[in-house]
Amino acid sequence: MRQNVKRLTLRLTAPEYSHLQRLAQVSGMKMEPLIRQLILGVELRPRPPDEYAALLRELSAIGNNVNQIAYWANSCRSISERDIQEAAALVKQAWRLIKEVL
Repeated sequence: MRQNVKRLTLRLTAPEYSHLQRLAQVSGMKMEPLIRQLILGVELRPRPPDEYAALLRELSAIGNNVNQIAYWANSCRSISERDIQEAAALVKQAWRLIKEVL
């Protein structure tokens, strides 16, 4: 558990407070931990979009499908045109999702 041994009172102007609120909103952090991170010199990054987790799941599923196709092709020593088209479609779908999110 964190031991808070010192307390700091901080006075901010309205624009400073508004800026701090925006930083907290963009980073997805509450103000107190945000201020601690800023004091420590941590580079803050924006919170990833909510769609990010769904995108990662989709990419993982696509990667699994491509791996299954590759495994099957290696074990049978052949692959059909349909399987190649399916793998290409999955890769195109992944790129489309990435472009939509970013």
